[in-house]
Amino acid sequence: MSTIQSLDLQRVQLIRKAVLLIAILAVIALAAISQSLGGETELHEGLETFGIAAIVVCIVGRAWCSLYIGGRKKAEIVDRGPYSLSRNPLYVFSFLGAFGMGAQTGSVTIAALFVLIAVLVFAATVKREEAWLFEAFGSTYAAYVARTPRFWPDFTKWRDREVIEVRPRFFLTTLRDGLVMLIAFPLFEGVEHFQHIGWIRVLLNLP
Repeated sequence: MSTIQSLDLQRVQLIRKAVLLIAILAVIALAAISQSLGGETELHEGLETFGIAAIVVCIVGRAWCSLYIGGRKKAEIVDRGPYSLSRNPLYVFSFLGAFGMGAQTGSVTIAALFVLIAVLVFAATVKREEAWLFEAFGSTYAAYVARTPRFWPDFTKWRDREVIEVRPRFFLTTLRDGLVMLIAFPLFEGVEHFQHIGWIRVLLNLP
């Protein structure tokens, strides 16, 4: 991949992160002025618990993906491990994490909005990345596309290798980014507390 292509890819990633942040802040603002129907019911608490589990799976899954892709994305087509099941497994785990973050509000609606934002932003990013990968790797990437789903994993495609070269810096960076998702728990618990004591006015009730 050329230097210009590499810089363009970095720019797309920065734009993706900025758009994602803005959209998430908007949904957090919506969550601040809303509450789940019926208040803190068993469904509300159950959704929060399931959301924490989803975030944990996301963190572990993203870290697993980074063992294979870390530092190699621009140099080769990685098609082993999680990348033999899906071309974008790291993003798939991110969708799960997005649901988990939204679920900390106890609202299915907010959780769905988090997932929708993640899907829209990452889908746009993936299209740009695929264009560059086709240009950089040609028929090799085309063959990978033909046998591997873009997102939803096909477990019959599993292939692995005996040894992989791990680059700790990329692994730790991915792990750090995933752990940030856990902030959703104290954040939304704090919002609920301020709603209860009247510091934040509830304007909407959402399922």
